[in-house]
Amino acid sequence: MIKLGLDFDNTLITYDEIFYKIALERNLITENCSPQKSLIRDFLIHQNMEDQFTLLQAEVYGKRILEAKPAEYLVENLLNLKKKMNIQYYIVSHKTKKPIKGPNYNLHEAAISWLFKNDFFSPNGLNFKKENIFFEETKLSKISRIKSISCTHYVDDLPEILDLVHEECIKILYNPFSYKIKNNKLINLSSWKNLVKIIN
Repeated sequence: MIKLGLDFDNTLITYDEIFYKIALERNLITENCSPQKSLIRDFLIHQNMEDQFTLLQAEVYGKRILEAKPAEYLVENLLNLKKKMNIQYYIVSHKTKKPIKGPNYNLHEAAISWLFKNDFFSPNGLNFKKENIFFEETKLSKISRIKSISCTHYVDDLPEILDLVHEECIKILYNPFSYKIKNNKLINLSSWKNLVKIIN
């Protein structure tokens, strides 16, 4: 059986639009700022407004998470893969339970609510199992979890995380903006449309 591990933030769920929307609401950026989370973060840090970014992130990951969307082509391609082969899906993600700053949101519960809203648990759809979802408080516990459940494949948007994943696992970098990658051991996934080819 294939055990496909999936990161959550910026891999299954995309925050670019909602970051842009709330940053505009708070007058942190102007409309001509690029609607991309990483660029908004870099801009605010450059403006010595890192605390504002941290509070913005807490709002997005907590209270406003239901406004975020699944990554483009994600759901249909996970469904397609499920029909083609014997596969079990896992979510293993580094996510603190509470924000570093700001309101006392439960970020784990917020993420589960988002998964419910987007039908990840639907028996007629992806049929994810709650017991296969792990939100880990530290990066090291995330890496340990990926190994302990023996993921055969793992998808993450951060090369530095994939570098730490056990060598027997096929490491897939979700890279929708086609950034150049130095590690040739990583398989580049520029779009979820290409997942079936990679897993095959």
